[in-house]
Amino acid sequence: MAEDKVKTPPAEESAEKKAAAGRRQAVAMRYDVDRDKAPMILATGRGPIADEIIRVAEDNKIPLYEDKELAGLLSKLELDTEVPPELYMLVAEVLFFVFQLDRMAEKREKLITKMREEEKEKKR
Repeated sequence: MAEDKVKTPPAEESAEKKAAAGRRQAVAMRYDVDRDKAPMILATGRGPIADEIIRVAEDNKIPLYEDKELAGLLSKLELDTEVPPELYMLVAEVLFFVFQLDRMAEKREKLITKMREEEKEKKR
């Protein structure tokens, strides 16, 4: 069975992409267990500013977590303020995601170190 596909003309396609880029949103947070009582809002932005926040995160190997609704809520907060207790459960999901990535990175590093040591032993 063939499916009918509607192809958007190029002019409309670029307008749609521009509109989507304008709606794109990013929020940068920090949470230092030793220093912060709660996660802090470092940056928020839409469109090109969101793109820059994402670029800086990627350049610095900072994990990205996509949640449009949460980004919308956090973007309403003032910069350099703590996330309010009402949002802790939602932000906890992000922190857990980052924690899991950190654990996976540690395991990967241990495995790589072990493999390198085994290679050195084989060469001896």
